[in-house]
Parts: sequence; C-alpha cells; structure tokens
Amino acid sequence: MKDLGDLKYFLGIEVARSVKGIFMSQRKYVLDLLAETGLLGCKPADTLIEMNHKLCEGMDQEPTNKEQYQRLVGRDLEVVGYTDADWAGSITDRRSTSGYFTFVGGNLVTWWSKKQNVVSRSGVEAEYRGMAHGVCELQWIRRLLTELGFKPEKPIELHCDNKSAIDIAHNP
Repeated sequence: MKDLGDLKYFLGIEVARSVKGIFMSQRKYVLDLLAETGLLGCKPADTLIEMNHKLCEGMDQEPTNKEQYQRLVGRDLEVVGYTDADWAGSITDRRSTSGYFTFVGGNLVTWWSKKQNVVSRSGVEAEYRGMAHGVCELQWIRRLLTELGFKPEKPIELHCDNKSAIDIAHNP
C-alpha cells in the first residue's frame, strides 16, 4: 500500500475539503458525459426552484459531514450487495462467471463480473465463490466508509439467489 494523499476524485465524484466540511461534486463526470453525447454546447435551462431555497426546517444550523452526506443521498448509509453466478457457462473451458454489485444508501457504487479462475464442480460451488467475492467487496466498502467517518449503522446485507449456497455460508 502507499499513501496517495487526500482524496480528490473517486468513482466519478470530485471531493473538496474546507473548514466547513467535505463537499462532493460530479461536475467533471457531467462535463465528460455531455462531451461524449455531443451536448456540451447546449444552453442550460432555468430551474423552477428559487436559489438558496430552504428545503426543510432547521437548515440554518451548521450540519455535520454525516448530515450533509445523508441529505445528499436522502437516506441512511445502508450497504447492500447482490451476487450471482452461472455454472460452467464458458463452452471452451467450462468455467463459471460470477459477479456482484453493491449499493450504499440506495446508490450503485461498485459492480464486477469475471470468469472464475477454476472449474466449479456444481452450480452451488460457483454461487458460493461469487458470494465470497461479494463479501470481500462489502467489507472493503464498510472499512472505507468507517475511515471516512460514516460507519454503517445497520448490518451489511448480501443477497444471493441460490438457497444451497446461502445454507453453506450459514454453516460454520
């Protein structure tokens, strides 16, 4: 591992720090998206809400970083993962493909899909291997959020569509 300094850009989000807190923006992502679609030269439209409009009572007091982030996502920082795998899906080498995607506060933050390194003997084994990758990702997200000061308040959920793989995971 090496220290890359303060976080500036992560998952399409620009991060800026000031004495008032941490502020996140997707300006660069939006500009890149507009450039990619050929809409960079379009004129902005007026919004129907007045500038600096207070959306709820009590917004005059200085919020904490966690409150600012929770207002941004609109809910708590619940972390949820979903995994799936096929069995022997590759015709050439009979290896399975597994994948996962994870949500933080209802927002998709990571996803992954890859052919497994070994040939699974059953669909259950392929699903279990996929769950193992998903659990590693969820643990990484939980540690990252904790380091940023946003420790998840609820247990992390992992969803899998294979009852046998779930039963194996629950059996110590």
